[in-house]
Amino acid sequence: MLAAAAGLAATGGWPRGAEANAPQPALASLSDYEAAARERMAHMAWEYINGGAADEATLRWNREAFERVRLAPRALVDVSHLDTRVKLFGQELPFPILLAPTAYHGLVHAEGELATVRGAGAANAAMVISTAANTRVEEIAAAATGPVWFQLYIQRDRGFTRDLVQRAVTAGCRALVLTVDTPVTGPRNRETRTGFALPAGLGLPNLQGLKVDANAHRSREGSIYSPITDPSVTWKEIDWLRSFARVPVLLKGILHPEDAALAVKAGASGLIVSNHGGRNLDTVPATIEALPPITQRVAGRLPILMDGGIRRGTDVLKALAYGARAVLIGRPYLHGLGVAGAHGVTRVVEILRQEFEMAMALSGRASLAHLDRSLLWPPRNPREK
Repeated sequence: MLAAAAGLAATGGWPRGAEANAPQPALASLSDYEAAARERMAHMAWEYINGGAADEATLRWNREAFERVRLAPRALVDVSHLDTRVKLFGQELPFPILLAPTAYHGLVHAEGELATVRGAGAANAAMVISTAANTRVEEIAAAATGPVWFQLYIQRDRGFTRDLVQRAVTAGCRALVLTVDTPVTGPRNRETRTGFALPAGLGLPNLQGLKVDANAHRSREGSIYSPITDPSVTWKEIDWLRSFARVPVLLKGILHPEDAALAVKAGASGLIVSNHGGRNLDTVPATIEALPPITQRVAGRLPILMDGGIRRGTDVLKALAYGARAVLIGRPYLHGLGVAGAHGVTRVVEILRQEFEMAMALSGRASLAHLDRSLLWPPRNPREK
C-alpha cells in the first residue's frame, strides 16, 4: 500500500502509459474532479483525504444542509458588473474563497504543497498553509504569488511553538489560523482500516526538532492523545499567542455561540466556523447550520469565515448571506491537485469562483455588500438581521 502511494506521488496523480494519451473527459464541476481524483489516487490516500469520523454523519450533513437552504432571487436588477472583492485583515482579496489548511499534499502529487501554492496563485486565491505540510513553510511561502496564512497547533513545547510562529511570519505568512477543535482526533475508521502511514520520503518538516514520529497518530498504543497536539490548551493561550504573533490570529473550529463570544473577548482577529471537515467529533451540526447563531452573537465585531461542504457557487452565496465574510475549501482542491497538479488546483478554484459569480448575478446581487438574509427563502425584509 505504501508503495502504491509513493508511486502515485511520483507520477503526480496522472494515468500512465496508453491511458495518459487517451482523450480525457471535460471536468465541469467540483464533483467531476472528485470522481476523477478517485480513479487516480492510491486507495490509502483517498481514504485519508475523504474520510470522516465514526459514522461520518457530520461529513454527510455538511453537504446535505446546504441543499436545504433555499434562495430568494430578485429580478430586473443591474448585474452587468459584479464586485466580489473582500477585505480581510488589511488584505484585499479578489473573491471570498480561500484554500483551507490540509495536511500531506505529497500523498496526491509529487510536488505537494509547492504545486498547490502555485495553483492557488494562478487562481488569485489565498492559501492557508498547514503545520502538517510535507514541505517547509519557508519553501511554500517563497513559491507563493498570492497571500499565504499559516495554520497552527499549539505544541506542548511552547518554545517550539513560538519559534514556528516566528518562522511562518518571517517567511511572509500574513495571518495565523489557530486550530482549536482538536485536543484529540476523532475515530477515523477509514484510516485505521487502511493502516494509514506516510510513504517513505514524506515527513513533517515544519515539526522537525519536535521529536515526533511523522507516522504517529497516537502517543502510545491505546491512548487517545497525540504527540503533536496539546490537550491542555485553554483561552489563556490565545493571549499568549497574540503577545508575540505580530499578525492577525484567527480561531478555527468554533461551533458554539458562547465560544464565539469568548473569542471576541479574548481579542481574536477572526473566527472560522468549522467542524474539521467532519473528521473529529461526529454528529455535530453542519457548519452552515452552526453559522447563523454565531454571526448573530458576534454581531459584526470581528470577521467570520466558514468551511465545510462547499462544493457549489450557491454554497458560497448561502454562507455569505448568513454572515460569513469568506469561505474556505479543502477536499475539492486536493482532488484538483491529484488530477492535474497545480493546474487542477487552479481549475477547481476557477470553477467555484465562476459558479459563485453566476449565483450572484442570477440572484440579483451585484456586490458582496448586498448579500444578506433577504437572499434566503422565505423572503425577508432586507433590513432584518
